[in-house]
Amino acid sequence: MPDPVTVSNSSALIALESIGRLDLLRQLYGTVTIPPAVARECGLTLPTWFSVQTVQNQGMAQSLSVNLGPGESEAIALASEQSVARVILDDKKARRTARQLGLPVTGLLAVLLQAKQQGVVSSIREVIAELTVVQFYISESLVEETLRRAGE
Repeated sequence: MPDPVTVSNSSALIALESIGRLDLLRQLYGTVTIPPAVARECGLTLPTWFSVQTVQNQGMAQSLSVNLGPGESEAIALASEQSVARVILDDKKARRTARQLGLPVTGLLAVLLQAKQQGVVSSIREVIAELTVVQFYISESLVEETLRRAGE
């Protein structure tokens, strides 16, 4: 049986790469699947554990792009074509759209919480501090809730 698929938008990838913690995703999920628009938005040389897959339903991606960015639109369309364990999205509109389509949505803070629970990171507070230095916006209430759930 294949590993559950994780699809991601670019924001979490860019944020984790900018603090030197992109490998955290590999440690948690193995392969991370992204559409071409996300690969372009990242502007990174991606490690081999990323799988870039073309969206088959371009019509869906185009209709989603009326309200969302290209990376978000393609990530949601790609996730809807596969049996995914999660789609990593942080934009509120994108998350709402993905949920309306019945997709299992997670954000970067939930990824960090999972990383702590699995012993991949020892302190979420430390990672959040690093993210704020690189201008990754996280609401204070969400930070507080995540830290509470992590016991920090």
